[in-house]
Amino acid sequence: MFNSIQELVALAQAGGVPIWQVMISQEAEETGRGEEAILLEMGENYRVMKEAVGRGIQGVTTHSGMGGGDARRLHDYLQAGNILTDETLLKAAGYAIATNEVNAAMGRICATPTAGSAGVLPGVLLAMQEKMALPDETIVRHIFTAGAMGLVIANRAGISGAEGGCQAEIGSASAMAAAAVTELAGGTPHQAAHAMALALKNMLGLACDPLAGLVEVPCIKRNAAGAANAILTAELALAGIESKVPWDEVIQAMRQIGRGMPATFKETAQGGLATTPTGEAWKRLLWS
Repeated sequence: MFNSIQELVALAQAGGVPIWQVMISQEAEETGRGEEAILLEMGENYRVMKEAVGRGIQGVTTHSGMGGGDARRLHDYLQAGNILTDETLLKAAGYAIATNEVNAAMGRICATPTAGSAGVLPGVLLAMQEKMALPDETIVRHIFTAGAMGLVIANRAGISGAEGGCQAEIGSASAMAAAAVTELAGGTPHQAAHAMALALKNMLGLACDPLAGLVEVPCIKRNAAGAANAILTAELALAGIESKVPWDEVIQAMRQIGRGMPATFKETAQGGLATTPTGEAWKRLLWS
């Protein structure tokens, strides 16, 4: 059993196994289920993730009408070929947006770790799967890398926007995805932990300020930012760059910031973008 990132990495290093194997073994021990059954269940979750991406890329309108169609726009932009950055990066961003547009359209998604941040992990993993031509089974195993990181973050800080702001949702999801893709690319548990910390540090202090109180604006596009952040910090970790602040201290800092953040910036729609003139207009339109 591990209760910190330090303990998680130590277990992986002691056993000479990746983080995902530590997590699967712990799940098997705690639930009494076989590893094959656990992997099959996660495989079903990944199928749901991919279905949401596929639906979102086709173009959906959010339930409120506030948004929608951006995943399709980014997909079309990518297909046109005149892009500024990298195909995999834009795919990850587009898939992240697609997932959360489906969520806002009342479609079926897999919360990773929350519904509001559900696009980051599948966006990154599906884009990497396509880049590296990997089978689903490989991706499914590395979802457990993300899960191990998310477990520690949830227990030591929190993943709820209402409790800790958007840093707790998009920040946690980005950190989880960064660790997963680092191991997926052949990184060590030590590097995966640094990717997690680097990603989370970049998201510290992020407010949760949704327009009209809905998980749409700015939530959907923040998933794209979280996906990009995850890929960047994975690259940094794989290059040997490390977080100067230890992994668990970064998580503790997120907890402290979340506890000190005013309620106006924690999913209440009482501050930030939610109280801009545009935010107030949408609130009147949808709730008056």
